[in-house]
Amino acid sequence: MAFKRYADAVWQGDLQAGKGSMSTPQSGLFAEQNYSFKTRFGDEKGTNPEELLAAAHAGCFSMALSAILGKSGFTPDRIETRAEATMDPGMDPGPTITGVNLIVKAKIPSITNEEFQQIAESAKAGCVISRSLSVPVTLSATLQD
Repeated sequence: MAFKRYADAVWQGDLQAGKGSMSTPQSGLFAEQNYSFKTRFGDEKGTNPEELLAAAHAGCFSMALSAILGKSGFTPDRIETRAEATMDPGMDPGPTITGVNLIVKAKIPSITNEEFQQIAESAKAGCVISRSLSVPVTLSATLQD
């Protein structure tokens, strides 16, 4: 059975001077987290969509890796994953995420490097976020008075 996860965003003002907030009301993890042009393209404190995509990818990959390791008879002591989302602001038609680099360090008893590399590649291919980066996006738009 399919289920949904969601987050909310509010934006006020023009692109450069405007401000926004993002919330995750379903989990309650954060509420009205600041984001703006400067948090996205500069060094102002706050978050941005690319950072949140990277966090989701790092978390998803770590869980996928743990799952495949378990199915292969291995129990990891620790998995550390950094996901680096690269965005090119000069792309046409506009800023574009051109790739995500997953950097993983893991401590796994009794596994060979060859086994680990093969399982890590399987986790990258099977991770929900990895697979979602090329899915169709639908839209429902309503103009309010």
